[in-house]
Amino acid sequence: MAVYDGLPPPLRRWLAGALLPWSAASALRLWRRTLAETGSEAAALDRLTIAEARLVARDAARIWGAGHPMAGGAVQPVAG
Repeated sequence: MAVYDGLPPPLRRWLAGALLPWSAASALRLWRRTLAETGSEAAALDRLTIAEARLVARDAARIWGAGHPMAGGAVQPVAG
């Protein structure tokens, strides 16, 4: 819980609404990598959203079949 409490506020807010049960450590890794590449919190949030959508699409297709509405995986990031 201490790791979660130490996360940047935008990342904590994103995790609070995430579809998947991300670990604080894995979300922070992706957050830091994106910030290092782009310097943009908005880009980091978009990358998390895209990564999550890919995981949900993969799992939906595998579990419920390719016809499931979430199996398409198309996500439009929201630039802040």
